[in-house]
Amino acid sequence: MVSWRAQREQVFDVMRWLDRMLIRVCSKFGIYKKDDASSFSLPANLSIFPQFMFHLRRSQFLQVFNSSPDETAYFRYHLMRQNVQNCLVMIQPTLYSYSLTAPPTPVLLDNSHVLPDRVLLLDAFFWLTVWTGETIASWRNDGYHEQPGYENVKQLIEEPAVDVRQLMDGRLPVPRLIETDQHKSQARFLLHKLNPSITHVNQPGGYGQSKNELVYTDDVSLQVFFSHLGKLAVQGQ
Repeated sequence: MVSWRAQREQVFDVMRWLDRMLIRVCSKFGIYKKDDASSFSLPANLSIFPQFMFHLRRSQFLQVFNSSPDETAYFRYHLMRQNVQNCLVMIQPTLYSYSLTAPPTPVLLDNSHVLPDRVLLLDAFFWLTVWTGETIASWRNDGYHEQPGYENVKQLIEEPAVDVRQLMDGRLPVPRLIETDQHKSQARFLLHKLNPSITHVNQPGGYGQSKNELVYTDDVSLQVFFSHLGKLAVQGQ
């Protein structure tokens, strides 16, 4: 419905309509005390619905900046014609984390997982991004993964490539593969999809004072979004 309306109305009007519908759903099905935002919660079968709406608002289906009209039409076309599983990945991509201390693990779509000793794989359906932290990238550039005794580093670097081939196998349209390192320009394909929980606003000390990737953005985080949603829902608006 959002994609259909976005082709016929201004994106700002579609966003306001989406926000009103989300507030109404949460007000109707939420569990809360009147005018008490701290008491607000959702049933288990609706608990992640606001999260999907948060990512839909930030997706290429509504945020058309830096996309040509042809690209926007292409994205919306597939959103209306792919199966449910693929559409969910389009709206909220999946993120996998690789490290030397743990097996590959699906993690939350949050920039708190952007660490120098990690390799991340983002599946956004239309593109796959393999992001390498600066520590791992430095080891790779120095050739440690080709030396005896560093088989674990070699495995860490090769594991995402194996998973990428599995994800690309049989997928139509074939996704674009983006391989990048921390602080490189194409890292934006990963960062702009992540929940900005760590930014220049809430991180004291500024750039270089955190082991996480510090994101400079005015976008609200999922936590702030859900907090404001709860305040509006308990008012019955």
